[in-house]
Amino acid sequence: MKLFFSYTTLFLLLFTFSSVSSQSIVPGSEKTLYSPDRNLEIKIAQKQETPGQRAFFYQVNYKGKSVVLESRMDLQLDNHLSEQAMALKVDKQERWFDNLKITGAFTSTKDTTWSPVTAERKEIRDHYNALTIETVKEDNSIYPMFIEFRAYNEGLAFRFFFPENVKGTYYRIMAEHTEFTMPENTKAWHASWAQAPYQLLNLKNWPDESERPLTLELSNGLYACLAEAQMVDYARTKFKLSTTKPNTILTSMYTPADLISPFGTPWRVVMVAEKYTDLIENNYLLLNLNTPSKIKDESWIKPGKIIRVMTQTTADAKANIDFAAKHNLQYILFDWKWYGPAYSFKSDATKVAIPNFDLPGIINYGKEKGIGVWLYVNLQGLYMQSDSLFKVYQKWGVKGVKFGFVQAGSHRWTTWLEKAIQQAADAKIMVNIHDDWRPTGEQRTWPNLMTSEGIRGNEEMPDATSNTVMPFTRYIAGAADYTLCYYDKRIKTTHAHQLAMAAVYYSPIQTLYWYDEPSFSKDEPELEFWDQIPTTWDETKVLQGAPGQYITTARRKGNDWFLGTLNNTEAKTVRIKFDFLPKGKTFDAKIYSDDDKINTATKVAVTTKRINNTTVLEVNLKASGGQAIWLQMK
Repeated sequence: MKLFFSYTTLFLLLFTFSSVSSQSIVPGSEKTLYSPDRNLEIKIAQKQETPGQRAFFYQVNYKGKSVVLESRMDLQLDNHLSEQAMALKVDKQERWFDNLKITGAFTSTKDTTWSPVTAERKEIRDHYNALTIETVKEDNSIYPMFIEFRAYNEGLAFRFFFPENVKGTYYRIMAEHTEFTMPENTKAWHASWAQAPYQLLNLKNWPDESERPLTLELSNGLYACLAEAQMVDYARTKFKLSTTKPNTILTSMYTPADLISPFGTPWRVVMVAEKYTDLIENNYLLLNLNTPSKIKDESWIKPGKIIRVMTQTTADAKANIDFAAKHNLQYILFDWKWYGPAYSFKSDATKVAIPNFDLPGIINYGKEKGIGVWLYVNLQGLYMQSDSLFKVYQKWGVKGVKFGFVQAGSHRWTTWLEKAIQQAADAKIMVNIHDDWRPTGEQRTWPNLMTSEGIRGNEEMPDATSNTVMPFTRYIAGAADYTLCYYDKRIKTTHAHQLAMAAVYYSPIQTLYWYDEPSFSKDEPELEFWDQIPTTWDETKVLQGAPGQYITTARRKGNDWFLGTLNNTEAKTVRIKFDFLPKGKTFDAKIYSDDDKINTATKVAVTTKRINNTTVLEVNLKASGGQAIWLQMK
C-alpha cells in the first residue's frame, strides 16, 4: 500500500493557473486537473457573470474528446430561519454562490489498495489526483465552503464541503442545480423509478426524471455514466432535463436537506469509458468515494445463496433447509406476514403470528444443517422496533433481515435507513434492502449491507432485452437482488438464460428459486452451475456486450471461473475469447446451453470441453437465451 501527498510537484505537473499561485487565486482564473493516466482532463473556472454575481463552471474531456461541456455547479441554500434565531446576518443573495470568494487551493494525490469484505474483486485500487478550492462568502466570513474534485482514471467526482461553522448556524439546502451539458446527440438510458423499465432516449422530452446511475451514449464514440456516491446524509438526487439549456442534464433533489456542519454533499460522479463494458468493470469507483468499513469485527459477515420459503409452515421450512443443504445454498428466507399484517403498526416483529410455526425449532434445524435464517420486516415494523429488534434477532440466531417497502428519497428517510443499517451491524445482522432504493457505495462503510433491490427483477418478470440492459445501468450502483427464478411458468427467458444470470448479476446474497419450491425440482443436471457458483469474487471481467443486445461476464473465485452470457429477444451468434485465462494453463469446461433436444422440461444441455487461453467458442444463442460455463483448472 502506498499513500503520498506532494503539493509542490502536483502543482507544477497537474495544474495550469493564469499567472497566479495556488494560494492567491482570483475570480476568473482557470484550473486544470488530470487523472493519473492523464487521459481525463477537467477544467474548472469561476466566472464573473454580472457585477456582484459569480459562478463556478467545469468541463470534462477524455483523450481530447468532449465528455461534459461547460456546466454550472450550484447549490441553493436558505439558512434564514437559523440565522434569525441566532441573531446572525441574514444572507439575501439570489444565488448563494454569487458572492463566493476564492481564498486558496491545494492539491494532493492518493494511491492505495484496500480489500473489501464482499465485492467483485479481491482488491480495489483507490488512485486519484485531487484539487480542493477554498471559498468564503465575501460579505460573511462565517460561511466557508470547499469544492473538492477528484480525477480518477475511471472518471471525475466532485462535491461541496462545509467546514464547521464558527457561529453554529444550521444549513438548509433547498436544491442542487449542478449541470451536465453533454455533446449534441447524446442518448441516455432512462428509468423513471428504481424498478422501472429502461429506454434509450435523446436529451429531449423525457417523460419525467431519471434514476441514477444514468448511463449515456455519446456521439463521439465515448460512454459515460452519471452517478451519486455517499448519499448517506442528504436527499436522493435524480436527473432531469434543463428547460433553458439544450443537451443539459440537471441534478434534482427529492426534498431539501437540513444539515449541521461539518458536512459534505454527496459526490457527483462522471464515469468515462471507451467501451460500454468498462463502465461495469469500473463500478468500484462508487465504493472508493465512501469511507472505509466502520465494523471492527467483520468475521460474521457471510455471503451466500438464499431461497425463499413459499409456504410458511414448519414442515415446508425444513424441506427448504434440506433443499438448500443439498444444493449448496447458505440461507433460507421467511418473507412478509410471518409476524402478522406487514403494513400495520400493530404487528409485532418479535412475535410469530403463523399458527403451528416453530421458528426456534426451524432455526436450530437450519443450524444443524449449516443453513442460516433470514427474516423479512416491513418498514412499519422496522420504524417502530429497530432500536431493539436486531438485538432480539441476534439472540434468536437470525443471520439477516430483509427490509421491505422502505421509504426512499427524502433526507429524513435517508438518515433513518442509514441508522438502521448501523443498528443491524451493532447486532451482527446482515441486511438486504428492498423496493425503491439503490446504494451509493455505502456498503463499503457498512459491509453488512449485502444487497438491495431497486431493480426490475423477476418480481416483474421482464423480458430478456431488459435483462441485458441491467448490468450497464443498475449494477453500476453495486449489488442488486434480482430474485432469480428457475421453474416459474411466467419466466420470459430460456432456462440457460436464468442460469447465466447468477454469473452476470452480482449480489453477495443471491436469491435463487424466488417463486419456486423444492418439490418443483427434478434434480436437473444443469442445477450444478447454481450449486457450485459463489456470490463474491476475486476477479471480474466483462468480456463483451452492449445494453439491450447481449453481455458476457467472466468471474473468478480461486482457480475456478464462472461465465454467463445473456442474449436479448433476437437470436444471434457470438464468439467468446478465453484470452483472459493464464497462459500455459488448461481448464475443463462444463457448458450449460439451451438445447430443445434435451428430454427435460428445462431443455438445458450439459457438455464438456478442454479450454485454454487460445480457445474461441462460437455460441449460437436462442432468442431470449443464454449460456453458462464453469471452468476448473486442470
